[in-house]
Amino acid sequence: MNQDLTPKLISVLVEGYNRARLKKDAISGLTVAIVALPLSMAIAIASGVTPDRGLYTAIVGGFLVSMLGGSRHQIGGPAGAFIVLVAATMARHGIEGLLLATAMSGLFLMAAGFLRIGTYIKFIPYPVTVGFTAGIAVIIFASQVRELLGLTLSGPEPGAFVAKIEALVAAASTISPSATTIAGLTIAVILLLRRLKPHWPGLLIAVVLASIVATLFGLPVETIGTRFGGIPRSLPLPSFPAISLDLALDVLPSALSFTLLGAIESLLSAVVADGMTGRRHRSNMELVAQGFANVGSALFGGICVTGTIARTATNVRAGATSPFSGMLHSVFLLIFMLVAAPLASYIPLAALAGVLAVVAANMVERHAFAALMRSSRGDTVVLFATFLLVVFRDLTEGIVVGFAIGAMLFIDRMSRNVTIRPHIGRDDKTEHPIDNTDSDTVIYRLGGAFFFGAAATVGTVLDRIADSYSNFVLDCSDLSFMDSTAANVIEGTVRKAEKAGVRIYISGTNDEFRRLLQTHDVAPARVVFTKTIEEACELIGNTGRS
Repeated sequence: MNQDLTPKLISVLVEGYNRARLKKDAISGLTVAIVALPLSMAIAIASGVTPDRGLYTAIVGGFLVSMLGGSRHQIGGPAGAFIVLVAATMARHGIEGLLLATAMSGLFLMAAGFLRIGTYIKFIPYPVTVGFTAGIAVIIFASQVRELLGLTLSGPEPGAFVAKIEALVAAASTISPSATTIAGLTIAVILLLRRLKPHWPGLLIAVVLASIVATLFGLPVETIGTRFGGIPRSLPLPSFPAISLDLALDVLPSALSFTLLGAIESLLSAVVADGMTGRRHRSNMELVAQGFANVGSALFGGICVTGTIARTATNVRAGATSPFSGMLHSVFLLIFMLVAAPLASYIPLAALAGVLAVVAANMVERHAFAALMRSSRGDTVVLFATFLLVVFRDLTEGIVVGFAIGAMLFIDRMSRNVTIRPHIGRDDKTEHPIDNTDSDTVIYRLGGAFFFGAAATVGTVLDRIADSYSNFVLDCSDLSFMDSTAANVIEGTVRKAEKAGVRIYISGTNDEFRRLLQTHDVAPARVVFTKTIEEACELIGNTGRS
């Protein structure tokens, strides 16, 4: 291990730290813990596991994210974005398979951080992130309709979106007025407090109020106690999940999905924190921390951990000054669980569903959606392709396909920016001025990014002119980028010109471009490299006189 790691960590956490900053961090940590308490349980239940596992995730995973992460203000814990994947993995492989997939994703995230892959996560197109976030929001809301309305289904709730909607519609006659009232009360209180008292912990207040109303009036609604039997008053002892080669291979797709989504979600959250604080996070360090957090969460029976945008933003707004705030948030959650666990039994599931309904609504970036639809047809295609695939097919498939379409559109746009045009006009500074009026010489300027996407277009022009003159000057001084495909196209032009007896001059190349061309056998023995067009013209003039 690098000997400088410990001093650096200490300097990040302790340098300039004092009692005033500790007070601010304690207040912000408590604020975030109050928000995270009902949310962690709601996400866990929606993910198909018991509510205590959501708390384990926030306590253990959240502490490790803050202690080891590359963002001072990142808050880790269970996230709504994972509900679909976690629920599917839980249904398919059980709790042991879910814990193993979580631990494996932690190892993959650590590897991604050590290999510095975090640097490349930022290349995911913005329409993809908006589309998959909106798609997840729709799925989360659909998954909560059963609890919101207190529906009684004839069988297990389907996982597929269309089948789920059909089952919910078929059970519409079983709506529970009590559950609907509790869910509506929860949502109304959250929205009202957000407007009137935005600094108050609206989520917790709404859940507590709904629990009191349901208990006082004896409403027939399901609670955490009636379905799960309550919440333990302590953390479990750490233990390794069941490990076998067959199970590891079975959950590998889930682990990879957790890794991809975790990396995207956590780094997006860190970027949000950067925008609010003016700081810059270290993406690869953040991925390593997320990896340790997921392994730690799995050891304590928790589910997937990632950076959470809403809780991170709350942390910043509450005045956090260092990673201690996130660590204290986990400590406060542990205290809440130790002291108030019996009270959690009275929380109605409809109230937690109301919390998630509000969270899902907040996840849809409506202004970004509208702006992307107005910006260009290509962005609209990427946006809706991602959104529809996430909702009707699969989250990972939506991200991959959206990224692929975005990449193809980018390649098409960049290929149109490359220019190849004749050089027109005399240069009076040269002794033997040559331009396109010279019947023996042609000069063409190549500009922009010459890469595989533009190879066919440029190659067609070069082939058409390479065997029509005695001298061909290719000016690359305006070229910003060249790849191997481009170098291969130029080599093909040189080969054709050699057969036709045409002499090729390449001017304006930098050292990098020249090395690339020579790697593809475009060497001084076959072409003449010059610094400028004027130099090439001088050489052509001298050759003509000799």
